[in-house]
Amino acid sequence: MSRPPANRTPLLLSRRSWPEVRRIGDILRTETVGGVLLLIAAVLALAWANSPWSDAYRSLADAVVGPKALHLDLSLAQWAADGLLAIFFFVAGLELKREFVAGDLREPRRAILPVAAALGGMALPALIYVAFNVAAGGGALIGWAIPTATDIAFALAVLGVINTSLPSAMRTFLLTLAVVDDLLAIVIIAVFYTSSLHFGPLLLAVVPMALFGLLVQRRVRSWWLLLPLAAVTWVLVHASGVHATVAGVALAFTVPVLRRKPGPGPGLAEHFEHRIRPLSAGVAVPVFAFFAAGVSLAGAGGLGTTLTDSVALGVIVGLVVGKAAGVLGATWLVQRFTRARLAEGLAWWDMVGLALLAGVGFTVSLLIGELAFGAGSERDDHSKIGVLLGSLLSAVLAAVVLRARNRHYQGVCALEERDSDADGVPDVYEEQPTTPS
Repeated sequence: MSRPPANRTPLLLSRRSWPEVRRIGDILRTETVGGVLLLIAAVLALAWANSPWSDAYRSLADAVVGPKALHLDLSLAQWAADGLLAIFFFVAGLELKREFVAGDLREPRRAILPVAAALGGMALPALIYVAFNVAAGGGALIGWAIPTATDIAFALAVLGVINTSLPSAMRTFLLTLAVVDDLLAIVIIAVFYTSSLHFGPLLLAVVPMALFGLLVQRRVRSWWLLLPLAAVTWVLVHASGVHATVAGVALAFTVPVLRRKPGPGPGLAEHFEHRIRPLSAGVAVPVFAFFAAGVSLAGAGGLGTTLTDSVALGVIVGLVVGKAAGVLGATWLVQRFTRARLAEGLAWWDMVGLALLAGVGFTVSLLIGELAFGAGSERDDHSKIGVLLGSLLSAVLAAVVLRARNRHYQGVCALEERDSDADGVPDVYEEQPTTPS
């Protein structure tokens, strides 16, 4: 059989539409700032937890606030994990729904790559972790999902520090992979890390969620109506035993993406995302990182002891090797079985850099570690150190590869700027007539 004509061969990481490029650029700017704040919060927590004032840090994290009658007498660390991360997952749910309803990824031929890459990037790290811990005993296997997550803010912060000129399609791919990754992670949390389930509160949660969905379907934007319904939904999901962050994703999926009447302007999902993403990236995630990353090296037995624990080793190798190999392998399989090829100008080294960057698993990995082993336990501390070291190694290796590609793409971007039209839209994003083969 002859090879299909070049113009009909499916492309991997092909150029996105110009409106999508601008939208992704706005998200990148917000998430990059949030990622920097996340790094600052994590470093501050580590320094404080290993300083002579570590008792003050622990006292702050363990301070209990909230009404006991509603079973909401939670520590500040729990409020950060259960409450603030619900905001993070609400934004992730909005982004995911928008991508598959109105974004460029609504087309199956474009959606298959990031979805397959996310699946591969979750399956292989989990298998590597299991291989390290299958004979460990003591409940070590319960942490199998720790190295499966990719942190959006942290990964995009690395891109911002690199100051890379990567094509927008690659950045879109990384963002979408991380969003799909987050969705799969919340499914894992709901299914595998729910210790006890109370159906009464869970069924009651459907009522405020349905009212929330009814209002947003009618394009109601009034916060004084929507916020109380969202809060009641969160409280009931929390009382059911399901991790409360699931409420964030469930509520996001009720928000309509498309405008009721065709015309310019964002839909309601994009409107909410634009309003709430700065709160998620700039407050919710950094505050969670501050309380989650403050592990005492002395309390964990020292770095040497930690690195001999199969839990920490499984997490590190899972993030650094498993994530990169899983994402890259899934991408190769998609290319192999769909007979697709990389878009013009891209190389497999670009995919290697992105696959390594997917190993930056911070926020959700820390959360799963706490759910698996219990916050403050020795194995939780070891898993946290594994997450920190694995994410750092992945970021450094990705930076080396992407820096090497940066010089090439700077020249490409300069050429595109010279070819811009008077309206500022580069020629490469404009629709070109299809020439019959």
